[in-house]
Amino acid sequence: MSSTSAAVPEPRGPAVAAARHGAGVWLAGALVLAFLLLFFVLPVMRVFITAFLDGDGSLTFGHFSAFFGQSLMREAFFNSLYVAVMSAVFAALIAVPLAYFTVRFEFRGALLIQTLGVLPLIMPPFVGAVALQLIFGRSGSINLLLQEHLGFTLPIMDGLNGVIFVEAIHYFPFILMNLTVALRSIDGAMEEAALNLGCTGWRLFRRVIFPLAAPGFVAGASLVFVKVFDDLGTPLVMGQTNLLAPQAYLRITQVGLEDPLGYVISVLMIVFSIAAMALSAQMLKGRDYSTLQKGGGSLQRRSLSPLGSVAAYAWIGFILLLTLSPHIGVLLLSFASVWSYSPLPDAYTLAHYATVFQDSSGMIRNTLLYCGLAAGLDVLLGVTIAYLILRTRLPARQWLDWIATASLAVPGIVLAIGYLRLFKGMTLPGTEILLTSTWVMIMLAYAVRRLPYALRSCVAALQQVHVSLEEAAESLGATKLRTIQRVMVPLMVGGILAGFVTSFITAAVELSATILLVSADSQAPMSYGIYLYMQSVAGRGPGAALGVLAIIVVAIGTWISHVVVERTGSRLTPRPVDEKLPPLALATPAPGEPR
Repeated sequence: MSSTSAAVPEPRGPAVAAARHGAGVWLAGALVLAFLLLFFVLPVMRVFITAFLDGDGSLTFGHFSAFFGQSLMREAFFNSLYVAVMSAVFAALIAVPLAYFTVRFEFRGALLIQTLGVLPLIMPPFVGAVALQLIFGRSGSINLLLQEHLGFTLPIMDGLNGVIFVEAIHYFPFILMNLTVALRSIDGAMEEAALNLGCTGWRLFRRVIFPLAAPGFVAGASLVFVKVFDDLGTPLVMGQTNLLAPQAYLRITQVGLEDPLGYVISVLMIVFSIAAMALSAQMLKGRDYSTLQKGGGSLQRRSLSPLGSVAAYAWIGFILLLTLSPHIGVLLLSFASVWSYSPLPDAYTLAHYATVFQDSSGMIRNTLLYCGLAAGLDVLLGVTIAYLILRTRLPARQWLDWIATASLAVPGIVLAIGYLRLFKGMTLPGTEILLTSTWVMIMLAYAVRRLPYALRSCVAALQQVHVSLEEAAESLGATKLRTIQRVMVPLMVGGILAGFVTSFITAAVELSATILLVSADSQAPMSYGIYLYMQSVAGRGPGAALGVLAIIVVAIGTWISHVVVERTGSRLTPRPVDEKLPPLALATPAPGEPR
């Protein structure tokens, strides 16, 4: 009897499947939460706690008093706010007219103009700083020509103004992209109603169009503020250390990990980054930007007069030439053998590229390794978090989204300081190798910093997969794991690849965390190598060549992401009703394969 009862097959009903599903969900949620806690929350909390602890471990606010008691620190604090705010203002002056003209009026090549307007993002800002110094610096091409022909020069690249100029040119695409999407989403009926009431010209833009597009503008401007506020490479390359990020780097590297002011600076950077995002949300709170109809006509493109067309094209051409000048400068510098006190290089050579391929091939391999692993980890985490949020009832699952997204507000240098502090003295299991001296920490920092980009892509992709497709697959006998593999992932592949490429290309230009976590030249990626080359005049040629290679890598990745997303979108476009296709082919097991 006992043997007979033992041979009864295990029930496989819905209750058991639900129990197994629940266990898998809890396990996935626990693993994601453990990763976020260990490599994001705890390092950042360690930085916060250290800033409020005295030497004997007691709570104190004396470190903040000491910070504001030093004139250098007060200057760095107010300079950082000034540079971040003014960079956002000048970025808006570049982006708003560009977005409005290309969306509002008939333009030949409007798509090309918007594409060229995004190109500054694929160049590391500190590389652009060197190129802009050669073009707009005191002895740069523009000032040499002005001095020769007109007898005056423009102090564009002097002091903090130079930092603002570089940051505005590099980060204005954040406003351009968000504002362009917002302008295209405005219902054209709103504009027509305003025109019928006599609202035209500048008043129409100020009272109707721009307020309706305010969410896109505010989102872009807040991103510019946060990015500029925590940028480390640009001020260092330009010799401006009287800002918070360079001061945090100098305190940690010169004084040591025990210096409390480095942690105070880190806390202030986090607080103001979060405050910028919170303020942007508060500015839009309580206001309605929606329209009554969707799918109707957007803003009507209007024709410009001949004189208006000439003026608009002249303005757009000037802006694009200005924003693409870093790329032109870096390209010229990479081929220049001599470029000093002359508008253009005196001679050209390919030796810089030969130097890069001979001495820096390891940096290129390291970049591909670190960024590839980080982007793969981001996609895995992004898909898991998206599934937990949208397809389960896991308690407090929304916290996973909030914690992962919060890394946008944490500067890279702060995360790196947290790693050095939290994992100080820890070694790899079974070895005497310090954990903080391995390249794994660099890769993890890249993954945490770029996780929000992959997460947003994966969430958007999963939102477009209707739950009925999963239910249909499971009704045919497919397990939950098989449904994910054969139905969900193929339908999400466009968003997954877009998230992977976005994480990869943005990690490839990361310097803030890299500069603190690289412990040996053999671990250096391309961004760190470019920074080292740019520290000396003799090395700027190879540094520019390496920068050109980095731009090519990022540009190819961006192009691949667009191609993949477009092809995936066309492949998943609904077919006509008369086309008889098996809707659940992906969920159907192959012959001889267990269900």
